[in-house]
Amino acid sequence: MTNQEYQEAIDWLFVQAPNYQIDGKKAYKPGLQNITKLCAFFGNPQDKINTIHIGGTNGKGSTSNMLASVLQEAGYKIGVYNSPHLIDFTERIRINGENCTREFVFDFIEKLKTLPGNIRPSFFEFTTVMAFEYFYQNKVDYAIIEVGLGGRLDSTNLIKPMVTAITNVALDHQNILGDTVEAIAAEKAGIIKENTPIISGDKNGVVKKIIGDKALEMGADFIDASTIDTSLESDLKGNYQRKNIKVVLALVKTLQKSGVQITDQQLKSGLLHVHQNTNFIGRWFEFSKDPLTICDTAHNQAGLQEVFGQLNSIKQFKHIVLGFVKDKKIEDILKILPGNARFYFVKPYVNRGRNPEEYEELLKKSEVDYKIFQNVQSGYLAAGQNVKKDDMIFIGGSNFVVGEFLEKNLQK
Repeated sequence: MTNQEYQEAIDWLFVQAPNYQIDGKKAYKPGLQNITKLCAFFGNPQDKINTIHIGGTNGKGSTSNMLASVLQEAGYKIGVYNSPHLIDFTERIRINGENCTREFVFDFIEKLKTLPGNIRPSFFEFTTVMAFEYFYQNKVDYAIIEVGLGGRLDSTNLIKPMVTAITNVALDHQNILGDTVEAIAAEKAGIIKENTPIISGDKNGVVKKIIGDKALEMGADFIDASTIDTSLESDLKGNYQRKNIKVVLALVKTLQKSGVQITDQQLKSGLLHVHQNTNFIGRWFEFSKDPLTICDTAHNQAGLQEVFGQLNSIKQFKHIVLGFVKDKKIEDILKILPGNARFYFVKPYVNRGRNPEEYEELLKKSEVDYKIFQNVQSGYLAAGQNVKKDDMIFIGGSNFVVGEFLEKNLQK
């Protein structure tokens, strides 16, 4: 298989099975009927592996990879299924920090072409069964499965996990999940399984009640991670990671009760070596020190509020490169922009990428110092030209902005 053949296979997959991240709601297939048939076609690999299910509005990827790092330090072989990818499709499916092989992806896409006519998977459904099969073939000890979107109707929700976790609940994907935190919490609580411990990381009383009530209905132990007091730290440096660490601690304690051997030292070391163990990037990721350049994939109001708050705590003048997709409420985001900054608004390359010219009237009203660019790289290069001694650069607003930036600039 050549690189060209691999890329042609990936391109074919994107055409045959529209991707929610790129195409939006029209590519979203809610419900488990299709994924159930798809997994059955491949022999139900999800039933042959030990799984851990992690949902939530923000923090799913960080929590998954922190837990993976801890389990790897304890000597286990760990699969992680995250989405979306930043640079290469194979990032979505990793074992002990190694991306799945391009050969496996190519061969599996070839199998897609043999599916019966009554199974027409979405992009996410197909990548989900691909992950299950890869983890099964490679005999992982545990597979950490991140929810794609929502929970109740998400393709990943046919697994029978050892434990589930919901990191937090905030407004995001309202056009699919509902317009209120309560509605979204109910959707996310749909991953709670009968007699399976559920960990909640959200301190919002309304969210806790919804998750707790669902846990009671399902006979599932409810564990409130938001009350955990800890001084443990991670090499994932965003301030918001303190909340995710609490969820990881609750997950570790629950797994220990089920017989998974993890020492206190392995827990501490795992949290401090997430980058090294998992190759996870994009969350308060320090791209360079001179000038200080940080990128972060936070993309909804709650996530951006955390990141912008951290930027506000930094005294340096900031050059901030931001881009968004079409379903984000720009007017709400503009209200929370950090101060002491110049902004470079960019258009992400994907179909859903929003051209900043479409919201320039809002920018003018907000009276921020800004310029508009038609791609991420030109915005970043302009920021680099304007940066002075002791200034910093930040890149974010969308997974696609960070992915585009890293693809162009990260040393392979």
